[in-house]
Amino acid sequence: MSGPIRRVGVVGGGQMGAGIAEVCARAGLDTVVCEVDAAAARAARERVAGSLDRAVRRGKLPESAAQDALARLVFTGDLTDLADRQLVVEAVVESPDAKTEVFAALDKIVEDPAAVLATNTSSLSVMRLGRVTGRADRVVGLHFFNPVPVLPLVEVVTSLHTSADTVAAAEEFAGRTLGKTVIHSRDRSGFVVNALLVPYLLSAIRMAESGFATAADIDTGMELGCAHPMGPLKLADLIGLDTVASIAESLYDEFREPLYAPPPLLQRMVEAGLLGRKTGRGFHPYDPYDPY
Repeated sequence: MSGPIRRVGVVGGGQMGAGIAEVCARAGLDTVVCEVDAAAARAARERVAGSLDRAVRRGKLPESAAQDALARLVFTGDLTDLADRQLVVEAVVESPDAKTEVFAALDKIVEDPAAVLATNTSSLSVMRLGRVTGRADRVVGLHFFNPVPVLPLVEVVTSLHTSADTVAAAEEFAGRTLGKTVIHSRDRSGFVVNALLVPYLLSAIRMAESGFATAADIDTGMELGCAHPMGPLKLADLIGLDTVASIAESLYDEFREPLYAPPPLLQRMVEAGLLGRKTGRGFHPYDPYDPY
């Protein structure tokens, strides 16, 4: 790969994928977002357009910059449209099967053998994803945080196969091009942030589950007693309870520590489709039209 990364692909246009695509476009990059079909691609475009509009209304972004960013974005339902990309970020559902399927397909589609294939996984093994390709040295974790246009951190996660050149390209992209703060993590479930955060969230869920305190009081206690900007149950709702459960399961599978085991209440809420902000109800009720 010659020169800086200017052509980016994002696989998945949900909450995280749309956010990643938005920050890429706002950074002046030619960005293609791929979804499962044309209808999902249209929904992804609406998601990004809505986020840009909110940034304009809140005085965070000039309207001209929002229009320019949207013009840099292409939305498609065909993975082969990513063939010429220098970097592709996978941001599909937190499922090993779904992610390995994407990486196996990208390995055949992305033409440049030096292109970087990145995963936005919260907890899964980067090495396992890389091994389904013929270019495991070019596979790296780029873990963004929700909401991507607002939160400044990216975890760069390297597997035993990831080359030094790939790490350097990923750090240059996330740090210099996107203006994010980069921290590094080894390829262990949860990486840095979620390995510390998820046990805290699960502890709060267990407290609510036992009737020890209400969800509102748990959140208020941590916000006003510990100066946290958001209580643990509100944060779990923002992340998505399905994602929290998936990360917890991955952590528990790797470490077998009881503190990582997802509580029954969390599992039942996921089964019921009460996933937090994105569904309008989790531990608290939400306006589904106000994602942040």
